[in-house]
Amino acid sequence: MTVQRLIYWSQPFGFDEQMLAGILMQARRNNRRDGLTGALIVRGDIYLQLLEGPADAVAACFARIRQDNRHLAVTQVSSAMVDERLFPEWTMRDDPAQSWMWSQGEMADGAMDRASPAAFTALFERLATTAPA
Repeated sequence: MTVQRLIYWSQPFGFDEQMLAGILMQARRNNRRDGLTGALIVRGDIYLQLLEGPADAVAACFARIRQDNRHLAVTQVSSAMVDERLFPEWTMRDDPAQSWMWSQGEMADGAMDRASPAAFTALFERLATTAPA
């Protein structure tokens, strides 16, 4: 079954663990309802998210994210139709950004703007093959 896969990144506004817990709870509830799956890689300076599911549900979810004041500089990286979900069992997998992510210095130097869509996809492909922490 072909689904839409969208990847975006944004900068957290007012990030803390309580806000993250609220985002994850809301995402998991809404995604279950809307048939979405995906993953959120998070650190104090970045949200990097992959959403996958029916195209209309992905578009509606992304529209809500763009309006969410907990995100700054929401930047779509890629959007494509794919044959398989990377996270079919996860309404929203969360993962703290690991050492294979860009450092805060690299982020400040524009690493996110220079990275290709394939580089972002590769991060999620790697996450999809690792056990949750």
